[in-house]
Amino acid sequence: MNDVCTHSSLDDERNEHINIYVNGDIVHRSEAKVSVYDSGFMLGDGIWEGLRLYQGKWAFLDEHINRLFEAALAIDLDLGMTKGEVINALETTRQANNMHDDVYARLMFTRGIKSKPFQHPALSKQGPTLVIICEHSKPAISRPIKLATVPHLRGLPMTQDPKLNSHSKLNCILACIAAEKCGADEALMLDIHGFVNTTNACNFFIVRQGEVWTSTGDYCMNGITRQKVIEVCRHHGVTVREKNFSLVDTYGADEAFLTGTFGAQTPVSHIDGRQIGENHPGPMTQQIRQWYFDLINPTL
Repeated sequence: MNDVCTHSSLDDERNEHINIYVNGDIVHRSEAKVSVYDSGFMLGDGIWEGLRLYQGKWAFLDEHINRLFEAALAIDLDLGMTKGEVINALETTRQANNMHDDVYARLMFTRGIKSKPFQHPALSKQGPTLVIICEHSKPAISRPIKLATVPHLRGLPMTQDPKLNSHSKLNCILACIAAEKCGADEALMLDIHGFVNTTNACNFFIVRQGEVWTSTGDYCMNGITRQKVIEVCRHHGVTVREKNFSLVDTYGADEAFLTGTFGAQTPVSHIDGRQIGENHPGPMTQQIRQWYFDLINPTL
């Protein structure tokens, strides 16, 4: 397996001793456990949200919490908590670890503990389950990302809507495995019509002749960082096109980059063995990254 991916980070010994939130309790990571009958473990029946902490501030907190509650509504899961209570649980976890900067948080809700090992949601008799992990996590990739196009698709909303942050990630994992078998770091995934869509883990952008292109959004993840990139580009007068485009368009791009909560904007150097651009990150990617962090905190 490759050791470079969009979630590569510096090793931090402090993570061996973090405290984790489990259903209202704060426990050492060695004591953090869920039941083998938990819906998330057994069936991937759950939702999640990822956030980053910069200088004591959760970036785009409201957008992330709103997306979490929309996902809960979509899978008919009563979280049993208000948005304010979820934010308080997140802050409790942060404070229990005395964290201030370069932190990644993962909030995970499942339908709870099942009475029998079968899929019907009515069998989830205890729950929901909430786990919050906060880690000291500073992005660090040793080189730009290499992508390979794979046969695994971002599918139709009536199968598994890619806009839903669900625990069921096997399709994306298989895509990542296929890319690594080709010698790439991660997978470039197409939509059902064969147009370039997203990667197995992040949203995807290219730059062509001063314009920034990304997919229509019909089949890609509902990325908050993706939307922020679109907004800052338009605010600064850069043309952004949310459109269908092909691998031919992609191979001829001047730059390519990925967006996600963890890595913000991650440069791509090769796609299917073809070099994309000369510099990684390219000038547009660097400029967008600066605008993005100015949006998070003008003092950064």
